[in-house]
Amino acid sequence: MTALLAMSGISKRFGATQALEDVSFDLAPGRVMALIGENGAGKSTLMKVLSGACPADSGQMQIGGSRYSPSGPSSARDAGIAMIYQELNLAPDLSVEDNIMLGQEDRRWGLLARSRQRPRVRAVLDRLGHPELDPDTPVGQLSVGAQQLVEIARALIGRAQVIVFDEPTSSLAGQDVQRLFEVIKRLRSDGIGVVYISHFLEEVRELCDDYTVLRDGQVAGCGSLEGTSESDIVAMMVGRQVDELFPTIPHEAGEPLLELSELTGRRTPSRVSMVLKRGEILGVAGLVGAGRTEMLRCLFGLDPITSGRVTVAGTIRRPVPRTMIQAGLALVSEDRKDEGLAQDRSLADNITLSHLTPYSRYGWLSLARRQQAVTACMRDLEVKASSPDQFVQELSGGNQQKVALARALHQDADILLLDEPTRGIDVGTKAEVYRLIGEQAAAGKAVLFVSSYNPELLAICDRIAVMARGQLQQVHPAAEWTEESLVNCAIGGEVEAA
Repeated sequence: MTALLAMSGISKRFGATQALEDVSFDLAPGRVMALIGENGAGKSTLMKVLSGACPADSGQMQIGGSRYSPSGPSSARDAGIAMIYQELNLAPDLSVEDNIMLGQEDRRWGLLARSRQRPRVRAVLDRLGHPELDPDTPVGQLSVGAQQLVEIARALIGRAQVIVFDEPTSSLAGQDVQRLFEVIKRLRSDGIGVVYISHFLEEVRELCDDYTVLRDGQVAGCGSLEGTSESDIVAMMVGRQVDELFPTIPHEAGEPLLELSELTGRRTPSRVSMVLKRGEILGVAGLVGAGRTEMLRCLFGLDPITSGRVTVAGTIRRPVPRTMIQAGLALVSEDRKDEGLAQDRSLADNITLSHLTPYSRYGWLSLARRQQAVTACMRDLEVKASSPDQFVQELSGGNQQKVALARALHQDADILLLDEPTRGIDVGTKAEVYRLIGEQAAAGKAVLFVSSYNPELLAICDRIAVMARGQLQQVHPAAEWTEESLVNCAIGGEVEAA
């Protein structure tokens, strides 16, 4: 089959870093290609070259057999390349129609011709199988899943031949994930080529036809997914066999370390009570918007509480960030971009600013000791960066997430509040993060682990609680839950422990 997109011998260097080296990548029409690799493997750089965001140093590209050399993103869009990023690029105050037509509006005599563009908008929504989306609704009022549909509709209005999805399900609930998969299958049946970037191999298996694995800027393997095992793909990604995706570190729960009693926020959570023990990993499952993040924010003092009590190691604490840090709590925020990290500060600053005591004496900061400690943190979590002085905003999303984890671990806190800590992290690094979490529990730390990825909760947690509509539902040992029972409880169904 003739390739719809052909990239041949693509190389790109940034200073001393060889981001891509002689990468070739082919995509056939009506096929879904999984682009897989660890954080920093070169996936984002390859797609930036494709989308015109940065030029390749060498190599050639073709679309439909014709030479393709974009001068920028608008040139790539005109050639039929569309990007759907993990962090959506929409104008929330504009309507669905205005967002879909943004930059490609129908005009007549210099005026917006809404009567001509409205049928086009409705036609593309029908094509996606979602005519229920009202073109007049402000995008900011839509769910994340519906906003993603608006992005896809905008790509189709622009007559995209190739659509790239970059970690599209990382912020979606289960129902929205399935809706997205149905849309992608429609695109495939229409002959559109799809590049699907994801760290979730079960998604890749369900949705994709072919795969290309990048490692250290080079192609480590490619082919049809049929007959290729997940362990084979993981080995290509990391250059070695990963024996355990969910490593087990023996640990034992001790005395209660954190107690919540009727904790209530302005909207959510509502009257949450729980006990977290030393040496325990307590998972919190639930749908997006169930109140899990809000519970952690209230507990840590980022959001005000209206009633309830927080007790740490037998002492009642008023939830204020400074007080909670001093009491031995560390939080890894779900929103690493705007809240979890200082994007315009260095890795060293981000990792150590919440705990400078080890490097401070008589009011003076020992930069050498701090640099040494940060280098060790980077090595332990395999953070790919040029040095501890590099700005966080220059790192890939996965490496930024590792920095956020490094900061929490650096605090040497007794209680770790982890909100989606493996989001955007590749499979090999996830295994290392799970190992680190287990090691923290084995060292007597208490871990409160919020995740939308039920397999990891079931694999590494001791107990799992489920939140629904702001309230904490049932809490059982992990062995008494299944993926089905977790989902059923999250949507308000009755569940009996096994």
